[in-house]
Amino acid sequence: MTEKSFEQLPTGDAHLKEERISGEDIYGGIFLTMKRDKIALPNGEQAIREYLTHPGAVAIVAILDDGRVLMERQYRYPIAKACLEIPAGKLDPSEDHLVCAKRELEEETGYTAKKWSYIRRIHPVISYSTEFIDIYLAEALVPGKSHLDEEEFLDVFAASIDQLLVWVEEGEITDIKTTISAYWLDRYRRGLVRPKPIT
Repeated sequence: MTEKSFEQLPTGDAHLKEERISGEDIYGGIFLTMKRDKIALPNGEQAIREYLTHPGAVAIVAILDDGRVLMERQYRYPIAKACLEIPAGKLDPSEDHLVCAKRELEEETGYTAKKWSYIRRIHPVISYSTEFIDIYLAEALVPGKSHLDEEEFLDVFAASIDQLLVWVEEGEITDIKTTISAYWLDRYRRGLVRPKPIT
C-alpha cells in the first residue's frame, strides 16, 4: 500500500470524529477525574474510551541575562525518578494563565520577569488526558526568594541551551514540555521562530 502525502488526505476531519453516547465518572481525585465514555466510531460501531480530565497547566522558559535557562530537578513519584524540567504548575480554578505562570515562576525559583511572551500550547498526553500546557517565555529576570508549597521539594539551577539539547539527545531529559522548549529555544536563538509578545 502506498502512503498518501498530507496534501492527498481528505479535507476536514468529520470522517474521523468519534461521538460520545454516554459516560460515567470512575474516580475523582484532588484535581484529576477519570472518566469512561461509550462512543460511536466513524463506521457506526461502538467503543469505550477512558481518560483523565485535567485543569491544565503552564510552563515557563525563563532566560537569564547570560542566556542560560532556569531549570529544576524534581522527584516525580509516578516514574520514581528525579527529573530535569523547566518551571511549571497547574492552573487553579478560573485562574488566568499568565497570572499562573508568573506565580509559579516566583514560587518555585524566586525570580520575577519584566518581559513575558507566549510560545505555544501543547497537549502532552492526547491519548488519555485533556491536559494542556501553555508555555511562556520569561525574560529580564529579577532574582528574589522562592515560596515552595509545603509538599514541594526541588533544586533550582541554570543551564545553557546547548546543555539542554545534549541532555535531551542523551535521554537525561525525557519531560515533554522541557524537550519541546529546548528545541524551540534552539530555533529562537537562530532567529527561526518568535514568541507572541504580551502587552
